[in-house]
Amino acid sequence: MIRVYLLAAVFGIPLFGAASGEEVFKQRCAGCHEQNNPRIPRVEVLHRMPAARILRTLNWGVMGNVAYTMTIAEREAVASYLGTSAPPVAMPPSAFCADRTVRFAANAKSPQPQWNGWSPAADNARYQPFQAAKLTYDGIQNLKLKWAFAYDGDTTAFAQPTIVDGNLFTGSASGVIHALDAKTGCVRWTYDARGPVRSSILAVARGKSYSLLFGDQLGWFYSLDATTGKEQWKKKVDEHDAARLTGSPMVHEGIVFVPVASWEENRASSADYACCTFRGGVAALRVRDGALVWRTYTVDAPRQIGKLWGPSGAPVWSAPTLDAARGVLYITTGDNYSPPPTATSDAVMALELKSGKIVWSRQLTMGDIFSGGCSRQGIDCGPDFDFGSSAILVHAEKRDLLLAGQKSGMVYALDPARKGEILWQVRVGKGSTNGGVQWGMAADGQNVYAAVSDLERARVQSSDPADLRTAKLNPDAGGGLHAIRIADGTKAWVAEPQHTCPAERPGCSPAQPAAVTAIPGIIFSGSVDGHMRAFSSEDGAILWDFDTAREYSTVNGVKGRGGSIDGPGAVVVDGMVYINSGYSRQNGTPGNVLLAFGTD
Repeated sequence: MIRVYLLAAVFGIPLFGAASGEEVFKQRCAGCHEQNNPRIPRVEVLHRMPAARILRTLNWGVMGNVAYTMTIAEREAVASYLGTSAPPVAMPPSAFCADRTVRFAANAKSPQPQWNGWSPAADNARYQPFQAAKLTYDGIQNLKLKWAFAYDGDTTAFAQPTIVDGNLFTGSASGVIHALDAKTGCVRWTYDARGPVRSSILAVARGKSYSLLFGDQLGWFYSLDATTGKEQWKKKVDEHDAARLTGSPMVHEGIVFVPVASWEENRASSADYACCTFRGGVAALRVRDGALVWRTYTVDAPRQIGKLWGPSGAPVWSAPTLDAARGVLYITTGDNYSPPPTATSDAVMALELKSGKIVWSRQLTMGDIFSGGCSRQGIDCGPDFDFGSSAILVHAEKRDLLLAGQKSGMVYALDPARKGEILWQVRVGKGSTNGGVQWGMAADGQNVYAAVSDLERARVQSSDPADLRTAKLNPDAGGGLHAIRIADGTKAWVAEPQHTCPAERPGCSPAQPAAVTAIPGIIFSGSVDGHMRAFSSEDGAILWDFDTAREYSTVNGVKGRGGSIDGPGAVVVDGMVYINSGYSRQNGTPGNVLLAFGTD
């Protein structure tokens, strides 16, 4: 599908307003691309590239670290100015299934094994029971790679797949939604979103089919027909230019709840940026047509205070957690971007399902104001202890608990019946900007499993403008997996980090920021070193270890390479384990593959 910016290039539509692609190029790009450096494509080479490919590189490719301070309009304008209107290279016919029909089980009362959205259940425990996992403790050691699928032109694989009735649906950094056969990886259909998609897709039953609900990194939210990939509706959830949708949506009684985060703390690294005006929150939309039901912001509207604006921030990075019995939705929030600090940043909050009203809020770190340019903006930086992971709702010892893991390195148990009162807390990591619990814990009823990032980076400066690395990772710091007893917060065991980084692999670290996945007896945890490991839930012993950082022959004929594992976790369905490999952000090892493992 031809994107909007390509239509503008072909028909001369003034899409970008005041943003001139030529001027943006001269100001931000010419200094490198007009040099005679064989590692940097010169402007005449860029003029022969598809604009879609250039925009993909700016949005979430090798140029992401350079382009994140640019507005959406600037990125689109420079891509349109430089590139051609040709579409990206299409997959070969051999990549598609012989039968491209997407089918679903006729008997909805007896569904096939599935993993739908961020977690198999609305409690966000990331626990797959045996009936759906169909993978035994003994069978885990016999896992073999069945197929690899490569995301064409991407350097990051960060959208966790959803699997329903043998159909696999997943997004990509290039914004392409793929419908694959879960057993073979062949393609049934594709759809082009407007921006990169890292949100897990949520499939919601609609007659004999499903609607696929997801957001992109430009703030758009979509509904597609799962059978055909045809767009049913799309909506810009937040009009702020830096808004992005990273967390998976949650649905209840015909309403889909969409968490909203942003790029703005990155954009604030520019000293002349008016920091900051974005407000995190949740939008509730009708599933059938996308109509807004309610919207709740996590902070009040900003006002100008000297050269700054505030309050701001408190984004919602992760999937909301449903508590239908209490009629509330639980969310976790990030830090503020500018003064004044609010009581709703770095917090766990309960919102009323029907209205979005804030029922209660429990802040775990006070006064945390952070952006990429604190010193340039004259802001006293906080520790950047966002909650990037969802809260988990569990029942233990005749009561409910909310479990929350924070970048501070702390794991908390809160009482949802007492406005989030802290029941216990335990430290699992030292915490940092890229530390502590990053993307998600898992719980199996007895324990909660928290993997630790604590990624360490050292700033590097290169005289080569083609070297876009801003930091070098410490190959000996970070990582570890902790099993914590839900009943009282004591540790059942700790699996120490593995130090397997070869000297020749840049972007390698033992840090374990990726979300954790649990099935009976087994815990999966991925690492920046590229390894996906399966641990015994009884004592933390490693049962299976696969290094994904290698080249692959792929089922879709695209060059495939694995790298760091960050963001989403393993998905286990019907005896298969699905893993994304490749994460170029945070200076990890790039990659572009979805890997499928099985035992038969």
